[in-house]
Amino acid sequence: MTAILALDTSTPACSVALNIDGVVLEDFRMAPRLHNDLILPMVDQILSQAGMSLSDLDGIAFGRGPGSFTGLRISAGVVQGLAFGADLPAIPVSTLAALSLEAFQKTGQNHWLAALDARMGEIYLGGYFVNKTDGQYQLETRVNEQVVKPDLLSEFEMEFNGVGSGWCYEETLSKRLPKAPEHILTDFSPRAACIAELGMMAFQNGETVSSYDAIPTYLRDEITWEKQAPRIGKR
Repeated sequence: MTAILALDTSTPACSVALNIDGVVLEDFRMAPRLHNDLILPMVDQILSQAGMSLSDLDGIAFGRGPGSFTGLRISAGVVQGLAFGADLPAIPVSTLAALSLEAFQKTGQNHWLAALDARMGEIYLGGYFVNKTDGQYQLETRVNEQVVKPDLLSEFEMEFNGVGSGWCYEETLSKRLPKAPEHILTDFSPRAACIAELGMMAFQNGETVSSYDAIPTYLRDEITWEKQAPRIGKR
C-alpha cells in the first residue's frame, strides 16, 4: 500500500487529501484567511477518517506554488513540520499543473493554459498537456511557469483551453492563442485531490525532497524577504 497526504493553501481555498493506492479522499473548503486555523484540524480529520496516522504515510505532497505568498508559506511550514516529525519525504507539486489536471478530469480536454491572478496586473501562467493511459495520468509542460502581464505575452503557437482565476483577463489571453478556447474555467482553484494524484506520480518516480527542502515557488524575483518557509528541525 502507498499512501500520500496532500495539502494546499495557495489560494483562498484550503484543502487536504489522502491518496491510498489511487483512492482519494478530500476535504475542500473556500476559506479566505482561515488557512492557519483550519489546515491541521483538516489533516487530523482526514487521517482519522481513513483510520491512519502520519506514520502510515509514504510521503506528504503540497502545492508549492505559484500562488498567495502567505498561503504558500503556511502549507510549506506545515509540511516541513509534519514531514520532519514523521521522517517522511516531501513532494512539491505545481499548483498550475494541479489546475490543469482538474480541468482535464472535468472535461477530457488535453491542452490547458493554467493562470492564477497574481495581482498588480499580472498572472502566474503555465501550459500543460494532460492525458490518461491505462489508468495512469500523464502530464507534460508546454509553457514554462512564469509571472507576466497578460498584455505583454507573445502569441502561442498551440491551441489551449483556459483554467484558473488568471483568466479574468480572458479577452487578452484569448487573443494570444491561434483559436479561441473551447473551455474557460475561471472558478477552479488548485485542489489537494489533484496534488495528491500528481504527488503519487512524483513519489513513484522518486521526485521527492527532504522536509528541509519543502519550500515554496514564488516566481516573483522582487520579493525582498527570505524566499522560503520557516525551518522546523535541523538537517
